[in-house]
Amino acid sequence: MHTPDAATDTHCPYCALQCGMRLRPEPGGATVAVEERADFPVNRGALCGKGRTAPAVLSSRVRLTRPLVRTHAGQLEPATWEEALDAVAEGLARTGRTHGPDAVGVFGGGGLTNEKAYALGKFARVALRTSQIDYNGRFCMSSAAAAHQRAFGLDRGLPFPLADIPRTGCVILVGSNLAETMPPALRYLTELKANGGTLIVIDPRRTRTAEQADLHLAPRPGTDLALALGLLHLIVAEGRTDEEFIASRTTGWEEARAAAMAHWPELVERITGIPVPRLREAVALFCAPESAMVLTARGPEQQSKGTDTVGAWINLCLATGRAGRPLSGYGCLTGQGNGQGGREHGQKADQLPGYRKLTDPAARAHVAEVWGVDPDSLPGPGRSAYELLDALGTDVKALLLMGSNPVVSAPRAGHVEDRIRSLDFLAVADVVLSETAALADVVLPVTQWAEETGTTTNLEGRVLLRRRALTPPPGVRSDLDVLHGLAARLGVEKGFPTEPEEVFEELRRASAGGPADYSGITYARIEAEQGVFWPCPERPQGSRSPEGSESPEGSEGAVGSEGSGVSPGTERLFLDRFATDDGRARFVPVSHRDAAEVPDADYPLLLTTGRVVAQYQSGAQTRRVDELNAAAPGPFVELHPRLAARIGAVDGSPLAVTSRRGRAVAPARITDTIRADTVFMPFHWPGEGRANTLTNPALDPTSRMPEFKVCAVRVEPA
Repeated sequence: MHTPDAATDTHCPYCALQCGMRLRPEPGGATVAVEERADFPVNRGALCGKGRTAPAVLSSRVRLTRPLVRTHAGQLEPATWEEALDAVAEGLARTGRTHGPDAVGVFGGGGLTNEKAYALGKFARVALRTSQIDYNGRFCMSSAAAAHQRAFGLDRGLPFPLADIPRTGCVILVGSNLAETMPPALRYLTELKANGGTLIVIDPRRTRTAEQADLHLAPRPGTDLALALGLLHLIVAEGRTDEEFIASRTTGWEEARAAAMAHWPELVERITGIPVPRLREAVALFCAPESAMVLTARGPEQQSKGTDTVGAWINLCLATGRAGRPLSGYGCLTGQGNGQGGREHGQKADQLPGYRKLTDPAARAHVAEVWGVDPDSLPGPGRSAYELLDALGTDVKALLLMGSNPVVSAPRAGHVEDRIRSLDFLAVADVVLSETAALADVVLPVTQWAEETGTTTNLEGRVLLRRRALTPPPGVRSDLDVLHGLAARLGVEKGFPTEPEEVFEELRRASAGGPADYSGITYARIEAEQGVFWPCPERPQGSRSPEGSESPEGSEGAVGSEGSGVSPGTERLFLDRFATDDGRARFVPVSHRDAAEVPDADYPLLLTTGRVVAQYQSGAQTRRVDELNAAAPGPFVELHPRLAARIGAVDGSPLAVTSRRGRAVAPARITDTIRADTVFMPFHWPGEGRANTLTNPALDPTSRMPEFKVCAVRVEPA
């Protein structure tokens, strides 16, 4: 590993905070040390254990440094890059020739930079001519994205900067454990309380985040929709709606109101398990201050009714006038490092760069012109992530996978592993030999965050620049190099540059005029301004700023000025109008329905899944860091003492958790911080303790999000 002499300002490779950090060469230049960057506004220097130890995965001891090709004997053996790329191109081309272009699939990741996500989507549609592309971000916040689009006409995780959170009056945090999933963000909630604001946390577990709350509500998993509707019922009944806001800035209220009034408090108590007085307390806390926010995460979103559930929380904000106003609104806490940008620029099955719809003729024409192809040559929408994985080996016979590990992370993971094993051909580009890469015919070792330059978009919609700090080891190439080499072998000699800034310049043109307009963003601006918020159109001299970019009184304004010819970017959305045709937000009437799977005599308990502070996603990288493994060495099953006594479980002893899809075994962790009808497992580990062996792939009809967060199980000593 070679390092430059000077320190490099960059960003953490993990979650959607994209915390600022500085990498400094250590004596001898063989390693780098992580230092704080107190000037970066998102984390202000704070880093979690994952960020502090991120350089450990750069070591050649734990990462891939040579391509691997599976031999006739069935073993992965080292090969040259030319041999490996030839094998991948031939495997993909042979499948396309034999079975048609849609027999070739592409699966991406929410950790890829904007440049790589853009190039991967272009590669699928131009070089492979396949419609079969999606990415693991479908498992992250797709339900919130769908609900955002439906209500507001535009989806950005947070429509306001994180800095607004401590200045609001009340936050309802639904299904998020910030203290463990993105620890540096917890300070926004502690500052909220220090400023006199209140915090309501909704989670079936009393997590480290819930312990900070003024009010913690622990609903039965899968009942968040009923809870939101019950709170809205009480808001209407108690005369707490904002009638002026409803009349002037929304449509559809009467239908949404009628749907909510069918969920009276006593019914909601029976569904959720939350007593009516606690429901009334939540309404009083939320409605008392002038401003308030609702923030959701995977808890309510990863359900087969996730879009409607998020929609119900949005209705709560709209009915009380807590949207499109300073220091108020609904927001989603994106999970993956580039989960926001990753879907904006073409990895998703139904979208083109700039968040354009693949079915829109004007969008197809614009992007096709940038790409230099006929609009009619672009394939239509393909399968969503789980549907694509489920089709492997049958309709989709070859797969190129970048930056994902579905053998561990996908729902019904045993079935997904079987489908991957049934492929005629699998190529994986990754930094480590993940559980999925170990099944591949060809494995391509690619560069990591500190070894490449590229942009990411954090949960606020702030476009950031990761800067190259290290020279990658010999034998490692970037994903852009991989796509360039494959495209050339497939007969597309031009259009896949290897320099990230050149790719970003094309992305700017492709996104111009789209909902996620990056055309006014440049690498130079990002560096100078600590990130630039989208939408940020490139506007002619003298034109006015984008509507909704104004800052609340007393807050720092956006960069740029009237008449400067430079868009300032848009920190705060919807302050003047929503992104719908008429500028009004849409109420959507929704009603509670059960989860796809409810407890019965054979499977009497509920399983919910999540993360722990020392591991990340499928653990492919963090499980290779000694310090993190010491803190979180393996899976466990969290259960209540009453349940433990009933089944004879002993703390630390192995428990078997069985669903209709399979069986997982992990040590018991007995605690009174969880509901007695619920067990919890983290999902970072493969093998016997793989939580996603159990989870239900039932899909939300709108977002196609699987129901990770609730399924029926039985639990017994193993």
